[in-house]
Amino acid sequence: MFKLINSSLLISLLLTVSAHAYGGPGSSLGVVLVVLGIIGTVFLSILSFFWYPIKRFFKKMKNKETETDTAHSENNPSE
Repeated sequence: MFKLINSSLLISLLLTVSAHAYGGPGSSLGVVLVVLGIIGTVFLSILSFFWYPIKRFFKKMKNKETETDTAHSENNPSE
């Protein structure tokens, strides 16, 4: 299957012809912005998917550190 995809891709790249078309600045900028929007959407969705577990992990670490400091100060009142 992989060889079939590679060979069909190679053939389609070798047999391409010029389109003799013009992409004006407005349509070209639109295409660029759409591509950047898609990339940004994918990046933000991945970031938001991992952000909350990471945030929760750091919050737990901070709470453990605070509990340890509190327990340490209760055991040693001279400090």
